[in-house]
Amino acid sequence: MPRILMTGASGGIGTRLRQLLPPIYPDLLLSDLTPPANLSSKENFRQADLADLAAVEAICEGVDGILHFGGFSVEGPWDAILQANIIGTYNLFEAARKKGVKRVVFASSNHAVGFYPRHTKIGPDVTARPDSRYGVSKVFGEAVGALYADKHGLGVTCLRIGNFGDEPLDQRRLSIWLKPEDLVQLCEIGLEHPDIHFEVLYGASYNERAWWDNSRAYQLGYRPVGKAEDHREHAMAEQARLKPDPVSDFYQGGAFCGIEFDGDAGRVWEPK
Repeated sequence: MPRILMTGASGGIGTRLRQLLPPIYPDLLLSDLTPPANLSSKENFRQADLADLAAVEAICEGVDGILHFGGFSVEGPWDAILQANIIGTYNLFEAARKKGVKRVVFASSNHAVGFYPRHTKIGPDVTARPDSRYGVSKVFGEAVGALYADKHGLGVTCLRIGNFGDEPLDQRRLSIWLKPEDLVQLCEIGLEHPDIHFEVLYGASYNERAWWDNSRAYQLGYRPVGKAEDHREHAMAEQARLKPDPVSDFYQGGAFCGIEFDGDAGRVWEPK
């Protein structure tokens, strides 16, 4: 049975996956900067700062595959993004190489391509259009993943995660929702599919309003069980409570595009 390391065990995604992964990967090693508040005696946890290469190497010892959900998960000041998401992600891949890890699933984000308009459907091979410093860090992570796949033979899957949760929370999320059980499927593909070298897939459930072409994930066996339209009534009711924003409402990245925006909102960028 493979030993799987999951970073970010105390975060929102990590907390939910701690419930869903053990039946599939019983030998699951958890790590984060701080221990989960509700850590049980049955869980195996090792504290580590991603910005400390030696600490990351220590948690990668004897590991077969890594689910990398650690880091700074929202927009923030550059130094916080730099330490956790830039230096930390490089350290994770370098430690994986040194310790002979076979597979890494990297939690990228839709914010790596957030400045594409909502009326444009995009695939995984488009030019990056990050909507934030956080988005820039995810573009960096995808690039480092490609380097370590091509140069060092590491099997890497980058998941551009949409909105993770039990149901879509507004109209935008009807297009990008990711049910937790579907994320588990994508993790299994990244860790186990024999054809994985380097892949960028979208972390999204079956969303009829999807802005993303996720056909490659389906080719690899992905069969999502979550259907966003089952939650349409709730999502649209919540949307009615939100104030309109000409920038956030136009681009796929939503509010991340509007944060600190001081460009010309009347001259929005469109792909050629």
